[in-house]
Amino acid sequence: MTDTLLMVDIQNDFLPGGALGVADGDAVVPVANRLMPLFPAVVASQDWHPADHLSFAEQHAGFKPFEVTEVDGLEQILWPAHCVQGSPGASFASALNVAHIDYVVRKGENRRIDSYSAFYDNDHRHETDLSDILRRLGTDRLYVMGLATDVCVKFTVMDALAEGFPVTLIVDGTRGVNMREGDAEAAIQAMRAAGAECVDSTALGAHG
Repeated sequence: MTDTLLMVDIQNDFLPGGALGVADGDAVVPVANRLMPLFPAVVASQDWHPADHLSFAEQHAGFKPFEVTEVDGLEQILWPAHCVQGSPGASFASALNVAHIDYVVRKGENRRIDSYSAFYDNDHRHETDLSDILRRLGTDRLYVMGLATDVCVKFTVMDALAEGFPVTLIVDGTRGVNMREGDAEAAIQAMRAAGAECVDSTALGAHG
């Protein structure tokens, strides 16, 4: 029986002061560092965009960050340019103990479509190798934490459940963008309603 820890997008650009900084986002790093040694397998997703990614507001004349447009028939929230491939902002948080990470799954590499979930792009046309990795590991339960609660964490958890993986959300290991007040809390409720177990990291002992 293998429990796998999945850390979603704990990258510099999502920390306070980053290009798309999440308030208090750096608080998830010590939680991750404490938990990683408890798990036999640790996977980290990494937002990894080309510089001209079409989710960036600067690629759309007259649009500002957080406005909404359409790209290839899909609604697209426009973000500040972030997690550009090879940039310091795309690197994992400097305080994150990356030596404990066994696998890295990159997402958002196709310039024409965003990838909130660590499993699929937003239209579910292309998938990452995350599902294959988890099955190869014999993952019986996926423990998910990271950034941001109301975007990439939520989409990742929903896809994990749809793929048949039981999910435990480590609530104190997440923080939200909260474009609208209460978004993160609503996301947690939606994940719970979809079947995710929600716990505090202090409830977790050794796993294997």
